Amino acid sequence: MIKNFDQLKEMLRTSPKKRRVAVVAAQDEHTLEAVVRAAKDGLVEPHLLGDKARILQIFEELGAADEHYEIEDIADPTECAERACVLAKEGQADCIMKGKIETGALMKVLVNKEKGIRKNKVMSLLAFMESPYYHKVFAITDVGLLTYPDKDKKKAAIVNAVDAFHALGVEQPKVAILAAVEKVNPKMPETVDADEIKKEGVDGCILEGPISYDLAMDPNSAAIKGYTSPVAGDADILVVPDIVSGNIAAKTITVVGGGRTGGCVLGALVPVLLVSRAATADDKYMSIVVSALVGRR
Repeated sequence: MIKNFDQLKEMLRTSPKKRRVAVVAAQDEHTLEAVVRAAKDGLVEPHLLGDKARILQIFEELGAADEHYEIEDIADPTECAERACVLAKEGQADCIMKGKIETGALMKVLVNKEKGIRKNKVMSLLAFMESPYYHKVFAITDVGLLTYPDKDKKKAAIVNAVDAFHALGVEQPKVAILAAVEKVNPKMPETVDADEIKKEGVDGCILEGPISYDLAMDPNSAAIKGYTSPVAGDADILVVPDIVSGNIAAKTITVVGGGRTGGCVLGALVPVLLVSRAATADDKYMSIVVSALVGRR
């Protein structure tokens, strides 16, 4: 069990080998702020790809001008992305972070059959969450990549998430496939998907579904409703029906619930950080931490 984000930071800090993060079009103030912080904390070794003059200028603004990071002077953001893929293929990058490049442009390179690093059929975004009202770190999928996934895509996202938890040392993560009710209702397709996925099974985890959010996260609710399951009140991974519910859930937990988050895209050779410019510096920092840890695999 991973109790909090500080435990993840300590896992990364004490790793025998420092993780390398390749930053695509690194000439972005918000991105470099998080990268510099993680590097100063001894968590990662940055490999910066982009406009070197602008990167050095930002370093001065951040008070990090004396730091010596590896910088490759590449003007074109697409070329930066292609170079990051080469580094990942050669084992010189444990994760890739988005800088000043459009998400669509980066993803186009990542999934390219010749130059890309797509490993699995489905790539999905997993958001790790820390909440003051929950006893351990948990995760939600998918919160920003798969819009309205069918059963097969949901199952693929579960496989990605389970692999990530295995990389963090959680041998049998508990997976809750969420719905509004626990009974299968043909008029509610998410309940049908959940039931079929549970029957089919996924290796390396404990599956439950359909199951409501309160039963998955609150042992008292499960006790009151007489719901018995090893997942009830102890879920590690929450599988949402669509991107809308995932996005709302994650932002509710962070915006009004006092939670923290850090996420990454899974299903490529290495994890990919598609961090929004609106995300807090802490969100970006924790995304680097979890991606570097998962990238150890």
